[in-house]
Amino acid sequence: MDIAILLPFIVLIGAMFLMTRSAKKKQQQAVQMRDQMQPGTGVRTIGGMYARVKEVGDDTVLLEVAPGLHALYAKNAVGAVLEDEEFERIISGETAVEEAPVVPDDASSLTVTGETEDEKKIDLGKGGDSADTVADDGEPKDTKRDGEDGPK
Repeated sequence: MDIAILLPFIVLIGAMFLMTRSAKKKQQQAVQMRDQMQPGTGVRTIGGMYARVKEVGDDTVLLEVAPGLHALYAKNAVGAVLEDEEFERIISGETAVEEAPVVPDDASSLTVTGETEDEKKIDLGKGGDSADTVADDGEPKDTKRDGEDGPK
């Protein structure tokens, strides 16, 4: 048999072995994380809900989703066990210490081409002066040439 024929199959089997091993490792880490849950621990469910652990069973966990409101969840519905400081920061609504830079809603505050209001107009490269394309009543002028299609 030719080795060139067998080589792709060998590579495929090796890749499958590595993927299976990686998946098992992630699954073991998730089980260990869920085993860390104890009453009083803050958690985030896979649905994005934050709650505090009240009781831990074999396959289930009782979560306090609001003061005095409890819900029973499957253990595998817990997506993350949170540190106490992080959980308190999230449920109190505080922002993280490192805030992201503020991004303006539009780019007009980022680009300035002149000093006066008339000079701050942005040239979009459509040709002509802006005064030539706006009529006295503030409506756009019809600048199409004969035979051109499309909107004004």
